[in-house]
Amino acid sequence: MTKLALNCTGLTKNYGQTEAIKDLTLKLEQGKSLALLGPSGCGKTTLLRLIAGFEIPDGGTIKVGETVVSSSNVFVPPEKRKVGIVFQEYALFPHLNVAANIAYGLQKNTDRKQKVIEMLSLVGLAGLQDRMPHELSGGEQQRVGIARALARDPEVLLLDEPFSNLDADLRSRIRNEVKEILTRAGATVIFVTHDQEEALFMGDQVGVMNIGQLEQIDTPEGIFHRPATPFVGQFIGTADFIDGVIQNGTVSTEIGDLPRDTRLEQAGKVAVMIRPDFINIKPSSDGIGIIDDRIFQGIHYLYQIRLPSGAMLHSLQHHNHSYAIGSKIAITMNPGHKIVCFACPSDSQTT
Repeated sequence: MTKLALNCTGLTKNYGQTEAIKDLTLKLEQGKSLALLGPSGCGKTTLLRLIAGFEIPDGGTIKVGETVVSSSNVFVPPEKRKVGIVFQEYALFPHLNVAANIAYGLQKNTDRKQKVIEMLSLVGLAGLQDRMPHELSGGEQQRVGIARALARDPEVLLLDEPFSNLDADLRSRIRNEVKEILTRAGATVIFVTHDQEEALFMGDQVGVMNIGQLEQIDTPEGIFHRPATPFVGQFIGTADFIDGVIQNGTVSTEIGDLPRDTRLEQAGKVAVMIRPDFINIKPSSDGIGIIDDRIFQGIHYLYQIRLPSGAMLHSLQHHNHSYAIGSKIAITMNPGHKIVCFACPSDSQTT
């Protein structure tokens, strides 16, 4: 039976009149990684601080491993929780060398020297135990921070925007290294980021937060291809929505009849999600769309298309398909894409 490393139930946190976390429930299996995404102010960092013990919830229960660390009558302080955290700024002690930073906070009965050697080997910094933090690169400092957090054998490791201080070229390389380190360690990880590509790469699961709640948790593929709400669809990748009506086994829209979304059982009005790679375009005097704008992205052009209703669609086209702004175009659906529809609020059907 799979064991849970973390179980949050009915979690709430208020700051004055602001509900930062609203009745949130989260379960994470041992050895799995969860990447948390969401707009600024959605509650991602607050959730991490509640799990770490830096904030006291106003309601709900947090269980780390087999231990309740927060409830209506229990509060375990941060230093006694089996939770590790790697801060955005790494938070290394500048006056301590690498070995001392990693060993900081270890139990007195721990073989600190051996533990430091193990952690340095794990994160690929063997032989650098005597270096001072200022003698390390940003990537090396980050790995020391991870080594220090893992040295205490935490049930859960929290990483808050760990790559935000790195330049773009280094960021890509370091996140590959960090993922490999965490996989080798068998760590259970919650990873907060604003970067969608990072979330899809780093997480076994991806969670999207909005105004203090988790709108959806799923695999990277699932959350991209099968968003549970329009908010998730727009936040993960680029998505446009056009009006449609489910009837006679298809979805009727102004760009044509599309395959029916099998999640919707009843006929009625829907909002149809269209991603830029779903549609193909070509100039046509009989076309219903007009190119309003185009952005050159190297391999692709990203076209913005205005429909007769005023709705906008975006289309990714290979760079050798260069169409002028103002061109009338015909729109067809690329094969192989599953249509995702959302019931309109005025209709009674459910997704």
